[in-house]
Amino acid sequence: MDPSAFLQLMWLASPALPVGGFSYSEGLEAAVASARVSNEAEAATWLHDQLVLALGRADLPVVARAFEAWQQDDLAGIEALNTWVRMTRESSEFRQQTEQMGRSLHDWLRQRHAEEPRVQHLGGLRPAPTWPVAFALAAAQTGAPLRQALLAHAFGWAENMVQAALKSAPLGQSAGQRILQGLSEAIPAVVERAMHLPEAEQQAFTPMLAILSAQHEAQYSRLFRS
Repeated sequence: MDPSAFLQLMWLASPALPVGGFSYSEGLEAAVASARVSNEAEAATWLHDQLVLALGRADLPVVARAFEAWQQDDLAGIEALNTWVRMTRESSEFRQQTEQMGRSLHDWLRQRHAEEPRVQHLGGLRPAPTWPVAFALAAAQTGAPLRQALLAHAFGWAENMVQAALKSAPLGQSAGQRILQGLSEAIPAVVERAMHLPEAEQQAFTPMLAILSAQHEAQYSRLFRS
């Protein structure tokens, strides 16, 4: 891969990207509060399951399809994918997260490529661009191959979620690194399946995560926005 494209993907996967990913736990904080996650082993299992069952069946396939749609200027396809993401978010928090992060990434792209027609179209998605669709455009602009773009997306998610686990559960830095290592080892296979997942099998069905997210909306004390 071209070194410039590689560095651009590292940038997109970095927690320093100004999209606010650090402020979300995606239900993990509620899982900790309800004692479903209370130690390293439980956190590792929880995040691995979320990677396989949520990210691997929904967001990663959307990024893959949107990546190709942006490359082909398939704007109708982009609209359909953006709508699918919004309509399959199972709680108010999850919808707010994908829309806020999508808007923030669009703002970042607009500052760098203001005249790019695809960036303008991204900003025109209503009521907001969603995070997977916006990430797909940012990744496509790097010129990197699809597989590497998906790896970057998955690793960025994993790093943010491990940091959320460290902040909400009684875990130390070494435990966090072990969890991240396990997720990193699982990501390539999850990405491979996502790349070849038939559209009919793309799904967002994680009922316990949805319940915890809804409970988190009314949680008395919390650090995260989801």
